Amino acid sequence: MAPSWFQILIVVVLLVLLFGRGKISDLMGDVAKGIKSFKKGMSEEDTASEDNSKTIEHQAAETVKTPAKEPAKKAS
Repeated sequence: MAPSWFQILIVVVLLVLLFGRGKISDLMGDVAKGIKSFKKGMSEEDTASEDNSKTIEHQAAETVKTPAKEPAKKAS
């Protein structure tokens, strides 16, 4: 059952009465600033990761061969 327009209007009026026009607009402004800051941070992270991408070159180390051990003798 979906709420009617009248019920939505009552909820909006109650919110305005409880919080006042100033608080609601301040809250919406803070939400917008948060979204902008998040988007800016994400775009800065993308450019920073592109700039800092470095390739690590691997140089093969010299392998050292050890003499093979003889298998251990079983004790009788």
